[in-house]
Amino acid sequence: MQRKRNQLRPIEIIRNFTKHAAGSVLIKWGDTWVLCTASVSDKVPPFLRDTGKGWVTAEYSMLPGSTLERKEREIKKLKPDARGSEISRLVGRSLRAAVDMERLGERQITIDCDVLQADGGTRCASITGGMVALRDAIDKLICNGQISENPIRHNIAAVSVGICGGIPTLDLDYSLDSHADVDLNVVMTDDGRYVELQGTAEHEPFTEEELAELRSLARGGLKKIFSLQRSCVRKN
Repeated sequence: MQRKRNQLRPIEIIRNFTKHAAGSVLIKWGDTWVLCTASVSDKVPPFLRDTGKGWVTAEYSMLPGSTLERKEREIKKLKPDARGSEISRLVGRSLRAAVDMERLGERQITIDCDVLQADGGTRCASITGGMVALRDAIDKLICNGQISENPIRHNIAAVSVGICGGIPTLDLDYSLDSHADVDLNVVMTDDGRYVELQGTAEHEPFTEEELAELRSLARGGLKKIFSLQRSCVRKN
């Protein structure tokens, strides 16, 4: 069944997916599946030592069986994957926007996003699922008495939009993304502010009016995604 241009793929967020991580989420976004785990450490980057402030960072990778053609592990290439490094930085920047670092205290939370199966939108799924894993890790810190005030300021989520065959379209899977005229990733807070916009004209440049329509589509999709995040949190 073909989706409408303003319709999201089915999204499922499964919490506590693994045993040992402070936060563990499997997010199934259509046929894109990403495992997001949160780990807490007392070590912070050197520039934050003795400041009392914490840090949130992220690492992203696609596992060998996540695509039709086996993707080699970075260790075999002996150098970081440029795309993976760029997405790692994006996820880290996005999730830091959710947290008051002074309330977090001098500790670091690392969100690992491992793509088990890829069909477009892996960075958006990583940010959206990573937010839930981050919240779970912080909830454990509060329950254990390690922090007294909740440092989460708001939820963060992301969605892709694009112009496909001249039609503004929400939530691009691989078949849409690979032929899109315009590709835009939108990261937002749940109170409607932008964290990051990543947009590219693959063929013809796009107009201000087209950008406004893409942003409107993204906002509509993100409203549903934030509702799903909140519902998922309430269930626990």
